Amino acid sequence: MKTILSFIAVCFLTLAVNAQEFKFETETINYGKITQGSDGKRVFEFTNVGDAPLIIKDIKSTCGCTVPSKPEKPIMPGEKGQIEVSYDTMRLGGFSKAVKVDSNAKRERLMLKIKGYITKGKDGDSKKS
Repeated sequence: MKTILSFIAVCFLTLAVNAQEFKFETETINYGKITQGSDGKRVFEFTNVGDAPLIIKDIKSTCGCTVPSKPEKPIMPGEKGQIEVSYDTMRLGGFSKAVKVDSNAKRERLMLKIKGYITKGKDGDSKKS
């Protein structure tokens, strides 16, 4: 019994020592007030601050109006990576969407957020603050 408990403890310590970890510049991107039809692409930049390769397994958005793309290769320790998100800027009004990121990091599931407000045509340009 002690042998089994010791083995389990060693396994947990091994997992803790070889950990991957995201460090995002920001976990929320605010588009602000933009004009309908504007470029909806934005990028979440992050660094693998862990000591093992970081693998992004899957990325899903909360609706079809938000399309995320993930890095296909593992992000090595100390390297930077990007998650690109495209929002359909033909939809008028305010938006707040989430993107779920599944990875092999300590925080296996991470929610990134985008938000903003889309105004109609050229009128939106004069209203920007």
